[in-house]
Amino acid sequence: MSRIGKKPVPIPAGVTVAIDGGELRAKGPKGELAMRLADEIRYEVEGNEIRVTPANDGKRARAFWGMQRTLVSNLVTGVSQGFTKVLEISGVGYRASAQGSTLKLQLGYSHDVEYALPEGVTARTPDQTTIEISGADRQKVGQVAAEIRRWRKPEPYKGKGIKYRGEFIFRKEGKKK
Repeated sequence: MSRIGKKPVPIPAGVTVAIDGGELRAKGPKGELAMRLADEIRYEVEGNEIRVTPANDGKRARAFWGMQRTLVSNLVTGVSQGFTKVLEISGVGYRASAQGSTLKLQLGYSHDVEYALPEGVTARTPDQTTIEISGADRQKVGQVAAEIRRWRKPEPYKGKGIKYRGEFIFRKEGKKK
């Protein structure tokens, strides 16, 4: 039995959820999202909650149960509150600035890196060394953060690079004489 799958997903005020044609649609203040429904799982909207249960006793249905409940929960949370990832830049001369739908990064290369943000994702730079990426779709927000981080991963000797807020960078000791 899935401990996560047994919990119903609460629907907050201001969010509408509808199941039609093998698709779950959620609409809220942060936008509208949809996801395809798995055949092995049964979804029921009862009042102000969504129940996710396996349709049969098969191994595949039990394996999908908890994951599908989490995906539904992320969909509802995304349209009601949204998701945010914070990146921190450290290094001499490394900085970032958000300009509309592009993010301009200076990361020690001979050129500036200009990253075009996909639709539904926004970036803010409260200061030159912090990037806040936010949006309704959790997968998109995480993917954008990972792609930005890939330009300059934190190195283990001085810790220079782009890291997630709260991420621990394992530090190595330098050469000894």
